[in-house]
Amino acid sequence: MASFPDSPLAPPASAPIGTAQPGGGWVMGLEERWGACRRWMIRAFFKDHLARFNARRLGNEDPKKPDGRIIDQRDLKFLRPVSGVSFEGPDPWGWRGRLGLARLGLGEVVVFSLLLTPCWVAHAVLGVTVHWAWWIGFAPFFIWHLFTVAFFRDPERLVPTGDNLIVSPADGVVTGTEEVEMPDFPGGRALRVSIFLSVFSVHINRAPFAMKTAVVRYYPGLFLDARHADCAERNEQLWVDGFAAKNGLPIRLKQISGAIARRIVCWTMPGDGLNAGERFGLIKFGSRTDLLLPVGSATLRVKKGEGVWGGKTVLGEWKA
Repeated sequence: MASFPDSPLAPPASAPIGTAQPGGGWVMGLEERWGACRRWMIRAFFKDHLARFNARRLGNEDPKKPDGRIIDQRDLKFLRPVSGVSFEGPDPWGWRGRLGLARLGLGEVVVFSLLLTPCWVAHAVLGVTVHWAWWIGFAPFFIWHLFTVAFFRDPERLVPTGDNLIVSPADGVVTGTEEVEMPDFPGGRALRVSIFLSVFSVHINRAPFAMKTAVVRYYPGLFLDARHADCAERNEQLWVDGFAAKNGLPIRLKQISGAIARRIVCWTMPGDGLNAGERFGLIKFGSRTDLLLPVGSATLRVKKGEGVWGGKTVLGEWKA
């Protein structure tokens, strides 16, 4: 298989990927601080827990990273792509991934719930006990809370079967299907399908077909509107380069931030095999996802302006 050199059309320089959310964020910062406190308490007071998970541990942490950041599966939430650590046996916290919400968005759900619930509850109580006008303040807090929870929804999808099928990597609206210059692709060009994800879309990203991840690169950048003509080259973005399992052709998935979305999450890493429709990432609060294929390799079934659903809508099919 071919390799993926740095593309001349990439943003100026890729940055090291230290976590599954390389752009950071204040909620992630809170989670990391809580994780440090939790690990200290486990080491100080729950040595049986420490010994039990050390016995199940596989692999070692990157020696370039601070030691002791991983005790159990909870610590792999942001560190799996860079740690080289895994654990034998079932994950006792695996239920968190079955709540219908994105596991890497649970921090935002919890934090915003703690901030907003007292506000709308207080307005509701005052609206009942003091004056009806307090209900005016209830609505924005309650709607904001519902929106936050709904944004991180992670529904199951019935993925269409067929080795030739290419399914959508994201929910949203197709904003373009075109050939673009891409010097590191065969022939120097690629077929690009661009999907705009509004703040009301499901923001989980999924593999469009069975594939193997080869390279993951993160590029800091601007935060132009995801529909802006230059956002594909100038915005913060993360590239997942890989090869289609069916034919070995090179492909590229680009997670691109928008004016509101500033937190790209990707938990796949080089060497991972992904099934069609399998989740590999998340972009928080509005964004764009691009799928790039070699020119002439596929026939598209969608056109600009059509709505698509990740892991469900068939974008096209491979040519024989």
